[in-house]
Amino acid sequence: MQRTIRIPLWIAVPLLCTLVFSFRLLVADLTRDDVARAGKLFDLEFTEPQLDSALSLLTEQRAGYRRLRENDFPNHALPPALVFDPQPSGWQMPVQKPVFQTPSYKNTKLPAVRDELAWYSIGQLAELLRTRQITSSELTAFFLERLKKYDPALHCVVTYTETLAMSQAKQADAEMAAGKYRGLLHGIPYGLKDMFFTRNYPTTFGTPPYREQRVEEDAAVVQKLQEAGAVLIAKLSLGELAMDDVWFGGQTRCPWDLARGSSGSSAGPGAAVAAGLVPFAIGSETWGSIVSPSTVNGVTGLRPTFGRISRYGGMVLSWSMDKVGPMCRNAEDCAIVLRAIAGADPRDAATKDAPLVYQTRRDLKGVKIGYLKNEMEKDSLHRPIYDNAKKTLEQLGATLVPISFPSYKGDLTTILSAETAAAFDELTRSRRDDQMVQQGKNNWPNFFRAARFIPAVEYIQANRIRTALIQNMAEVMKSIDVVLCPPFGDNLLTTNLTGHPSITVPAGFENPSKPATVVFTGQLYDEGHLLSIARAFQSATGHHLKHPPGF
Repeated sequence: MQRTIRIPLWIAVPLLCTLVFSFRLLVADLTRDDVARAGKLFDLEFTEPQLDSALSLLTEQRAGYRRLRENDFPNHALPPALVFDPQPSGWQMPVQKPVFQTPSYKNTKLPAVRDELAWYSIGQLAELLRTRQITSSELTAFFLERLKKYDPALHCVVTYTETLAMSQAKQADAEMAAGKYRGLLHGIPYGLKDMFFTRNYPTTFGTPPYREQRVEEDAAVVQKLQEAGAVLIAKLSLGELAMDDVWFGGQTRCPWDLARGSSGSSAGPGAAVAAGLVPFAIGSETWGSIVSPSTVNGVTGLRPTFGRISRYGGMVLSWSMDKVGPMCRNAEDCAIVLRAIAGADPRDAATKDAPLVYQTRRDLKGVKIGYLKNEMEKDSLHRPIYDNAKKTLEQLGATLVPISFPSYKGDLTTILSAETAAAFDELTRSRRDDQMVQQGKNNWPNFFRAARFIPAVEYIQANRIRTALIQNMAEVMKSIDVVLCPPFGDNLLTTNLTGHPSITVPAGFENPSKPATVVFTGQLYDEGHLLSIARAFQSATGHHLKHPPGF
């Protein structure tokens, strides 16, 4: 029997009015008050007639935005038609022939204690493989075992790729036994920041909304490393959507001090390399995501020139600032990996071919190094670290000169904020950002929401100032080879905006459980020279040879 529910008139009338009013709010056109209030966000005031005139246009624009949103905008596809280029006006790409010279590793022997393999460089491991003192299958099993042993303490592994790894290692062994040698990465295990797509495995971006995401295609950097014969053993943690070191598996820990996070966003690569769980790992940087975890974990991290390495098949944070780079035991290992993964890719319009000229050098005679005097002197805690680094460089024969990077007015992080909000527009509009682990005021969900209010005009103006910054930076850099920098400070954002390469290298310790680093910033597309200078510094200091106790 159907039952009729009677609502008293004193309840029905207000309820109906509320429903009608709510519906009108959803479909109503904009009002003059809406426009006037919005104008306050942008320091704009309009007269009443001006507001009336704008209303119809603004209503049409909003309708156009809604039609635009009917398209699909997956994070990893459909880059903007505007492509950032870090080259200043009048600058020309180097044209010299590629050169790659490393010292001989022929005296490398298998250690009596097998665990010491954890601290061998890529060059040393490559010689063991080439001379058949160990097989890739054995080496892969060794590093997989270390990952499984220490990950419960570090929380650095998102997904093990063991089946793939053992298959790739077996193939490497067969090829080398048949006399087919692909080079120094052939048979070498590595870890991959879990923002790059890998066939048959999830790519989680470190956050619950993408935890089950699968894209059945390998990222460009994965393809390149496979061609070089490297062996992928694990996808490593990143802070959610490439922010800090917290992800859905917890906080990735620093092996020097498990009470501390490993920093981010390349948190897993930093911790895993520092703890000897992988010989090298692939990270990425937009604004400090290689520099910071390299510093906290005491490893050597290369942030290449913008456009040096294809980002195809990777999570997008900022189309004009994202960069891919290796995190390794030393600068020479970074050179070995860079050689394998660099190059133009038609799928990433920002990429370019540039020669890599890397030669091992014993001294730095004839090298002119600028150093950021003001930034170093105001950092009293690390000033002894910087002074010792300068002294070492001078002892190697380099000439040091104080310099300053150009300054600018305004907040150019507007560029990053606008691009990140566009990259994750669907996440915000679908409200799936509510599933993210971190929901604080200074976490991505709130940043994405706030960035919706950045006017396109201000984004363009910020990029115009960026053009001036690039030109001014070229003037500073034209008379020097590299710049010695603190890892943090204004220089970090400046060099990420201008696209310059940098390498972060261990330079001592604040205390026995807290590594310290310096950063060398190089010329555009001249990573070879930058790496050779860093390698000379490391050979003279040996800080990179130290590793955390207990691992």
